[in-house]
Amino acid sequence: MPNHTLSDNNTTKKQRGLFWFRHDLRLHDQPALIELCEKVDEVSFIYILDETHFSPTKYGLQRMGDNRYQFLMATLADLKRSLENQGHSLTVLKGNTSECLANVLKQGHFSYLGLNKHGGFYERKHVDELAYNYPNLSIIEGEALTLFNENDLPFSVAEMPDVFSPFRRKVEKNLTPREAIGTLEILPSAFVPEFSEQDKLDVNAELDNGFSNEFKGGETAALEHLNTYLFDWHAAATYKETRNALDSWKDSTKLSPWLAVGALSPREVVRQVAKFEQQVEKNESTYWIYFELLWREFFHWLQTKYEERWFKFGGIQQASPNTKHNAKVFVDWCNGDTGYPIIDACMKQLKATGYMSNRGRQLVASCFVHELQQDWRYGAAWFENQLLDFDVGSNWGNWLYLAGVGSDPRGHRQFNLDKQTATYDPDGAFRQKWLG
Repeated sequence: MPNHTLSDNNTTKKQRGLFWFRHDLRLHDQPALIELCEKVDEVSFIYILDETHFSPTKYGLQRMGDNRYQFLMATLADLKRSLENQGHSLTVLKGNTSECLANVLKQGHFSYLGLNKHGGFYERKHVDELAYNYPNLSIIEGEALTLFNENDLPFSVAEMPDVFSPFRRKVEKNLTPREAIGTLEILPSAFVPEFSEQDKLDVNAELDNGFSNEFKGGETAALEHLNTYLFDWHAAATYKETRNALDSWKDSTKLSPWLAVGALSPREVVRQVAKFEQQVEKNESTYWIYFELLWREFFHWLQTKYEERWFKFGGIQQASPNTKHNAKVFVDWCNGDTGYPIIDACMKQLKATGYMSNRGRQLVASCFVHELQQDWRYGAAWFENQLLDFDVGSNWGNWLYLAGVGSDPRGHRQFNLDKQTATYDPDGAFRQKWLG
């Protein structure tokens, strides 16, 4: 990965910048950070853990459960170490996002704020509030969470296709992904705003030493895993054939948790896969990794298009499903006590690990909506609580799809659970592992 060094800053007046990490917890491929650092003499780094993640939503669930929280803490700890290696610090605050930002900006007298654009409705609202409340603050918004910048797209977001296939065809015909940018090697001087200890979160103290998971949080682990998957295992060469396995570490890329928190750039994934295609093998499987990233891209832009409708019962179709919420049925589904063995095994896997295969997610969502006839939003909320790789676009977009109120042109899609079980767990090993 190429590295970037700042040019000399000849400004006489000292400028101070603040970089706000959100869903981009890494130092590689950070164009907004590079642009910010070229304009300032001093820079500060913050992350805000919004307190609403730990308050029950209208679905009776916290947005962030224990598995997801531990993965985030490990990711922040890794980012903190990387910044400390360059003589900087990461201040992690916990509270109301708007209030935390106001406190930081008031203390630091910042001229510039750097961040990355995000397609989520609430993420965009925070930036709009900033622009309105701080008209003298220069906001630098980068685009490094997606394969393409918004202006690259061959259509406006408001006019983008609602169905994946025409979206993919237009994108593949007209675009290649933006090139990943390397890590910034030299940063401006450090400035650390002062906060009381009760406002700050010590991420290292939050780490649970008893927490065990194959997914290790952080940019360091993300880049190591990507390299291992591609160049040690050569697993990309068989990805399309093996990706539907229910419980095998090497059979799918397992990149989604790092992509979700931004410890890994999707553009860096594409760059490394292209390198694999040049050095090892190029085939349908290597293309299929890109194909799956296009699905992620599609949901990212579609949520931007539909804003609050992304979370509505009638979805983007504005057509109410014939389902309802039953508290006991919902709890049984969450705990893996539905009586459908393949579903129960998948749900127990999710609760134990914070992860479930893509095939498993389709099966449990289909069962939730069809066999159990439950309100799909509760399923999406449980996934948000549990999944290490929770991403507001992909998670809610896939649930909309399975509920028949999203982007599926065929409407209410139902899986035959017996047939799926015979195909993906023919010897019963997966059910035996998780059901005992």
